[in-house]
Amino acid sequence: MSRPLPARDEVWSAEDYLGWPSDTPRCELIDGRVYAMSPAPTLDHQRITGALFAALRSTLAERRGRGSGGAGCGCEVLMAPVDVRLDAHTVVQPDVLVVCDPAKLANGRHVDGAPDLVVEVLSPSNALKDRRLKRRVYERAGMPELLLIDPEQRYVEIHRLGSDGRYAAPELIAPQEPLPLALLPDWQPTPGELFGWPPADLSLDEDMPAAP
Repeated sequence: MSRPLPARDEVWSAEDYLGWPSDTPRCELIDGRVYAMSPAPTLDHQRITGALFAALRSTLAERRGRGSGGAGCGCEVLMAPVDVRLDAHTVVQPDVLVVCDPAKLANGRHVDGAPDLVVEVLSPSNALKDRRLKRRVYERAGMPELLLIDPEQRYVEIHRLGSDGRYAAPELIAPQEPLPLALLPDWQPTPGELFGWPPADLSLDEDMPAAP
């Protein structure tokens, strides 16, 4: 018999969460409240997560191998499930994340602090939580760059932290457009190349008059 999920109506700390037994059902802690993780993800979700993880890992390893420094050279890419402690009452499990500060990995068990890049692959069961709750806590934690990937609509949404500490209006990336990461400015594959997506029809956008 599996262990029950900790009570949803209680307020828990990050220390509570990180001390729960290993057979506790997968969940996230957001502002002290427990949120169950979705059932096993779809094959599309896993393909996208795996492809992006592999591409980032290869790119970062190549830069480390060159030993020439530069953007992303000292960073490490990780893939779920891995706990990320954002504050005293919030621990999340992003799909893919990149951490460039070794001190945040020093405990060997979880990431302690905001990563430099987080990727969430949306599904009908988690889209509202990712877009609303998790986006808010990522912004509050000062997480510089957030990617939301929509496998059904086939686009990527980029949220970047502005100088005011808030996420600016998101940038939407179609399958055939370069994916511009602030963390790796000279690495710009397209979502189509990464995930095998066909080009989107942007004819309506192209026919629209330019903004005044």
